[in-house]
Amino acid sequence: GYGGPHAGFMATRESFVRQAAGRVIGISVDVKGDRALRMALQTREQHIRREKATSNICTAQALLANIAAMYAVFHGPHGLRAIAERVHNMARVTEDALTALGFTQANSTYFDTIRLEGAPVAAVRKAAEAAGINFRYLGTAISISFDETTTIDDVRDIVGAFASTKGETGTPIFKSDVSFALKAPQELNRTSQYLTHPVFNSHHSETKMMRYIKSLERKDVGLDTSMIPLGSCTMKLNAVSEMIPVSWAEFSRMHPFAPVEQAKGYAQIFDELEQSLCRITGFAAVSLQPNSGAQGEFAGLMTIRAYHRDRGDAQRNIVLIPSSAHGTNPASATMAGLKVVVTKCDSNGNVELGDLRAKAEQHKASLAALMVTYPSTHGVFEEDIKEICTIIHEHGGQVYMDGANMNAQVGLTSPASIGADVCHLNLHKTFAIPHGGGGPGMGPIAVAKHLAPYLPGHPVVDLKHAKGIPAVSAAPWGSASILLISYGYIRMLGAEGMTNATRYAILNANYLKARLQPHYDVLYANHNGRVAHEMIFDLRPFKRGAGASVDESDVAKRLMDYGFHAPTVSFPVAGTMMIEPTESESKDELDRFCDALIAIRQEIAAVVGGTADAKDNVLKNAPHTAEEVTADTWSHPYTRAQAAYPLPFVKANKFWPSVSRVDNPYGDRNLICACPPIEEYAETV
Repeated sequence: GYGGPHAGFMATRESFVRQAAGRVIGISVDVKGDRALRMALQTREQHIRREKATSNICTAQALLANIAAMYAVFHGPHGLRAIAERVHNMARVTEDALTALGFTQANSTYFDTIRLEGAPVAAVRKAAEAAGINFRYLGTAISISFDETTTIDDVRDIVGAFASTKGETGTPIFKSDVSFALKAPQELNRTSQYLTHPVFNSHHSETKMMRYIKSLERKDVGLDTSMIPLGSCTMKLNAVSEMIPVSWAEFSRMHPFAPVEQAKGYAQIFDELEQSLCRITGFAAVSLQPNSGAQGEFAGLMTIRAYHRDRGDAQRNIVLIPSSAHGTNPASATMAGLKVVVTKCDSNGNVELGDLRAKAEQHKASLAALMVTYPSTHGVFEEDIKEICTIIHEHGGQVYMDGANMNAQVGLTSPASIGADVCHLNLHKTFAIPHGGGGPGMGPIAVAKHLAPYLPGHPVVDLKHAKGIPAVSAAPWGSASILLISYGYIRMLGAEGMTNATRYAILNANYLKARLQPHYDVLYANHNGRVAHEMIFDLRPFKRGAGASVDESDVAKRLMDYGFHAPTVSFPVAGTMMIEPTESESKDELDRFCDALIAIRQEIAAVVGGTADAKDNVLKNAPHTAEEVTADTWSHPYTRAQAAYPLPFVKANKFWPSVSRVDNPYGDRNLICACPPIEEYAETV
């Protein structure tokens, strides 16, 4: 895909697991004692206290990690070994044929890559490109890699390209009666078992694999089931028409370091996409390199840091971050070598200007930047945003605007118009790339003219950024193939369509607020009583230290019984729910969601008011599984119908959770660091 998307895996010793970046899945149990998996350790500060954050890494490539896992599930240990042996044999056959022609293969040990010396590089390159083949050229040496897509004809063409420089044909010899021998020291040959878990030894036909994947899909509430109200996530529709080009071979099979003259189609898309994003943000230049929003934050801050250093202001290392800013901001700043100073917000969720001004003055000699989210993570348009930016500029700093909530800006305002200097854009939010359980993501950054020279460069491809910071991604344009999705979104909607999308996103949020405010307190709103594209509902009044009590987790889990994905809970304020409907939802879906929350409010009243049992009620026992509802015995004081079909519309599209209420502390104590023994899974296979 000319650079991605792809997944990166990191392994660590057990002693470092609790400091590892990202998230770790834990084995837990539900209230029935059945096995359940849950997200356990999370080191991002939007999930834990900011001062304890160790990473800004998100699950931006979860979909790709699952694709890689399914590759192993389908082939299993024997299939993977067969693939590996074939790859190595292709390399060995090529080596034998080329050394027979008089060329030197320099790698004494290798798996899939050989290095040829003594060949006329220019002549080989001309012959190879005529055959549609790219090699890696390292001065006077030529490097060739093989994989499972390499065919016998490919090997013949490779040998032919070299042989033609000597006026010969060259003949690779494939032998079927030779036992496998890895060209490596014996101690590097693996003898231990691998992929011993039953899942890697059970699904080796296309039919079985299809059914296995479908069985996992049925465990998830997706947009194909109902709206996903996750606040700060922008779970909008990902139209098929935008995603089709990703599957076209002309885009999907392009190597990230193919000669640029072979990628003119991609170059045109990059140029037009950058121009569009400049127009949307009001900025002068864009880097498409960052692979996620958090990586965009890092790149933007590194760009600001390079700007200050180039001006002789290397001492500017303080970043002011309001408590209403997006979750990853503090760790991104720390990773960029900057120091974080948090500023206060007032009772309406806005940045407290007095505190901001005081801290800007206090740190004026070392102030590097302000990181501000607009609209804020509190779900409101910061009404003093221009003055906020002016304060920072007056004290020598730059303004980094977090673009996580750009879905409420496009076409109506822009980062440049509010006074920002740099922002990142979550293409997997605002510009319709699928989240895929967390990714693939893209977080390009847009900057004002004075910061353009400092945008990320690349060691292989010259991106013409005169004073550019080092690359933040392996590929020069990040996960290039999924940029096609955002390109299609922008081109098909156009300026009017994208502006209308913003209007509907804000309208839908305020419609939810109007319907639900009589039942739940909305924590923050602008002076006119409106919110931006999301809002925070306060559930703390229902949580009591003694007696009957209901918390945000109870409500989130009960929503599953109504067929809805849980909203974002306890972020950015503990004891709350943050809801974002996006522009993708129709009024009837919004009404179903409101009806569900209004019904849940009545269930809360029954618990808090004492008419329902304080512990044995539909909220504390949610979610309810099909196994529980259809069991021979039913001991709860409410009916099975109240548990599973609380409103009439639920019956038409019932989603059954696969596990009951999960024991969270148990999951925190039991992390998956390796595959459990096969015996442990005997009953589930």
